[in-house]
Amino acid sequence: MTFMSVAHYLQLVEKYWRSQDGAKIATYLSLRHEHAGYANYHVESPEGIVERFLTTPIDELVVLHLKCLFAISQNDYQSAYNLQSSLTQTFTKILQSQKEENWSLPIMYVLCLDLRLLAQLAENQRVGVSEKPGEILEKAAECLMGCFRVCAADNRSAEEDTKRIGMLALVNQLFKVYFRINKLHLCKPLIRAIESSPFKESFSLSQQITYRYFVGRKAMFDSDYKVADEYLTYAFENCHKLSKKNKRLILIYLVPVKMLLGYIPSREVLEKYDLSQLWDLVQAVCQGNLKAFDDLMEKHETFFIKCGIYLIVDKLKIIAYRNLFKKVYLILNTHQIPVEALQTALVYLGQTDVDLDETECIVANLIYEGKIKGYISHQHRKVVVSKQNPFPPLTSLS
Repeated sequence: MTFMSVAHYLQLVEKYWRSQDGAKIATYLSLRHEHAGYANYHVESPEGIVERFLTTPIDELVVLHLKCLFAISQNDYQSAYNLQSSLTQTFTKILQSQKEENWSLPIMYVLCLDLRLLAQLAENQRVGVSEKPGEILEKAAECLMGCFRVCAADNRSAEEDTKRIGMLALVNQLFKVYFRINKLHLCKPLIRAIESSPFKESFSLSQQITYRYFVGRKAMFDSDYKVADEYLTYAFENCHKLSKKNKRLILIYLVPVKMLLGYIPSREVLEKYDLSQLWDLVQAVCQGNLKAFDDLMEKHETFFIKCGIYLIVDKLKIIAYRNLFKKVYLILNTHQIPVEALQTALVYLGQTDVDLDETECIVANLIYEGKIKGYISHQHRKVVVSKQNPFPPLTSLS
């Protein structure tokens, strides 16, 4: 966009509003569009000039937008957020009043995205302030829910005019907020709304990938690894091959889920997406090398915690126990394995504080989870394993 005066900008906004060109209006109300960087748009009191060119209701939207640009130019993100919130709420009323038409959905997408991004900036600006962290993002989520309700309630419009086609974009914005403020339970009704939507397959592929990425992550936190695998795999396979950053993000969650289900990722894939720390972990688990596993958990602790996968990765230790005990079984070549032999292996690999009772407890958990077929003879302090397939493949358990 070449430089243009505010008057010319307002004339174009009026023209596109009259012709119901939602995509064009959306760019002119975006905080990320080129015009937002020009100083002549940073107007503290734009009401006078706006009233000369624009009619109701678009005039109110543009006034709030220009005031928001001014607040951003002053680095006052709290005021900018409040203005963007008012702008979004005003637009929600306009959207609700537009019966049997959805041409303004692109405007909604832009306003809601900018609202979330501003909420994050406002949160960052007040770090160290005594107020409740995440409060601004929570308020932003309430604002987004207002738009979502309008879209979800549009049941009577024809398929080509329905606002319900805008639901998924809002759900994805809400997911990003809820994951950031750690309120994953609020995702459940949104997932239900999308899964029961007749437009489930009509949403754009990019929106579906984002949706499945978040639903997959939530399923992972809920220990529903089959669902997590299904959704994250869809997201990874359908994500554009040039979106390396996004594919890496998906893999960070998909790899531990796949491993918990018994699938081993290839070294090439992990190195391609710069996830060598996960490959080291894969090797430690496959070898049953508990010392290497513990060392890696300590070494990459910050990375795992930052990604939110520390507890999930820690669950892989039970598979490392299973693989170690399988090695002991193969070395001894007997179906009656002394618990003492298992404990010796554990101590050798750095688990020095594990006694016989704890070793039995680990074995009992493995038997309960179906990772070992057999039973513990407490009287003889032996683990009696099945003569047929005592260590069933993990993939057969999922």
